[in-house]
Amino acid sequence: MTHAASVSEYLQDGSHNGPRIAHGADRDIIECFNCGFRHVLPLPELVELPADDTNPAHLLHATEDQPWLELAHNDRLEIFEKLLGSSRRRLLDAGKDSGLFRKTASARGWDAHGIDGDFNTETTKVLGRYDVVMLTGLLQHAPHPAALLELACGLIETDGVLCVSVPNDFSPLQIAARGALNLDDWWLAADRLNYFDFDSLCALLERQNLKVMERTTAFPMEAFLMMGENYVDDGALGRVCHSKRKRFDMALEAAGLKETRRDLYRALARLGIGREAVAIARKS
Repeated sequence: MTHAASVSEYLQDGSHNGPRIAHGADRDIIECFNCGFRHVLPLPELVELPADDTNPAHLLHATEDQPWLELAHNDRLEIFEKLLGSSRRRLLDAGKDSGLFRKTASARGWDAHGIDGDFNTETTKVLGRYDVVMLTGLLQHAPHPAALLELACGLIETDGVLCVSVPNDFSPLQIAARGALNLDDWWLAADRLNYFDFDSLCALLERQNLKVMERTTAFPMEAFLMMGENYVDDGALGRVCHSKRKRFDMALEAAGLKETRRDLYRALARLGIGREAVAIARKS
């Protein structure tokens, strides 16, 4: 069970301090004044970041989703290409991924690489330098996200690009859906340490001397909850809702409205709405 907490409860652990905003998976979550984003308290010193997902069901879903995933992949790649010009095409996908992004990138002529094992101080020593580094689904699990970003930045050439994607949590639509259906904070997870939104993610990137160039997102799954389709704890209904959002995006693409779809998700990102927070930043 999870529940929202009174903001009058103030917690501190070392340099981490702020109001307690929720409690889930036997952990308190605070709005940390020191870090500038929400995280559990206390934070563990070490945690193993998730490896590529080899669950057969998840891999099957990723394969089924490939045509839809390629829309977002190409969106990102086109942004990179506009920022970098035509001669810079070396990319490292250091995030949690099934390899489908690298497949799309390679098909577009990118020299795309992945990483086998953990993304840490030791592994980054032998990775070389890249025009683009992608961190997908990692920062929410890292006890020290700023240190992880520093490692990533060390791999990026001057004027190169960092693309970070995390779940967009405590979003306006999540709050609205929670109230409409009298739900607990279903987005809290035992393996998640940090809870970002667009503003806190971009602020963290800027503290690493990165200039955020683009914000975008994906279809807000919480909209289905607000329409009465309660997929929380119902995996089958969740897949049905997911199929609907895929059809929405693919229909826009089939109608020749690619730029409309892209503009829609940029606009939602400006409002802080969307299932994931994606920030694309340049290293100066």
